[in-house]
Amino acid sequence: MTHEAIGTRAARRPARQGALVAAIAALSAGLFWLVYIYGNGLRDPRYLDGWVLAGGMAVQIYFHIAIKTARLSPKSAMRWRKTHIAMGYLLIAAFVSHSGLSLPDTGFEWALWAGFVLVTLSGIFGVYLGWSLKSKRLIDDGVSAERIPVLRAELARAVHAAVVESEPGAAQIALPGLPPLPGLPHDAWITDLYTAHLRQHFDGPRNAVAHLIGSQRHLKRLTDEIDSLARYVDAASQEKLAAIRSLAVEKDRLDFARVYLALTRAWLFVHVPATYALVVLGVLHGLVVYAYSSGAW
Repeated sequence: MTHEAIGTRAARRPARQGALVAAIAALSAGLFWLVYIYGNGLRDPRYLDGWVLAGGMAVQIYFHIAIKTARLSPKSAMRWRKTHIAMGYLLIAAFVSHSGLSLPDTGFEWALWAGFVLVTLSGIFGVYLGWSLKSKRLIDDGVSAERIPVLRAELARAVHAAVVESEPGAAQIALPGLPPLPGLPHDAWITDLYTAHLRQHFDGPRNAVAHLIGSQRHLKRLTDEIDSLARYVDAASQEKLAAIRSLAVEKDRLDFARVYLALTRAWLFVHVPATYALVVLGVLHGLVVYAYSSGAW
């Protein structure tokens, strides 16, 4: 794909997102209007928005089943995911209408209310997580949770080769009228830098908490150490340090990817079970309502 095509798609994306937001807002407003008209017809509007909630939750459950069991193409899976997200936002409006902006009265109603809030918040978190990673391009497409240990080991071997397996020694310093003086031990300095700072950085996963809160102080401290040493070494050692710096930055990107790929899995362990539990509670709620009512209308 050419750069012009990529730029055109990027330019169209805000327009599509704006149209989707407008459609969700219009449908939500239409739902509130229908509930208002329904209530003015001397009928209980909670049956209307209750069935809207039930139908929407059924679509959401079908999404989970389709993703797990169906062999969907990447485009089909993306369309399903977009429909799932849009339906989730519409269900927020249906829930607000159904609850009437009031807090529950009974323990069972509190369980329903808390379940829906948990599903909604976890879903919004998942949407934000996917959007932030995609928009900021912080994780390369070829990086997966399974490949991170392999890539990390490759970086560790590369930096070890650059530091330890380099040829020792330095050029002699020649001054007029004096015998040659031994050169500065640039390679030894780089080895000391590796021992004091770099080895621990490349040994395994690091700075998980810092990546969770978006801090880059640890990386700046490390790169500052490398840049400070680069001011005192010769041109060949500066090139070596520049390569080492790039490897250190790439290793930090892998640590970031490890944390956020783990998050993309962990939030599902909250969202999916909470969704199924909410469906069970919703079915029980419907049975109780119809058991103590005179009819659906």
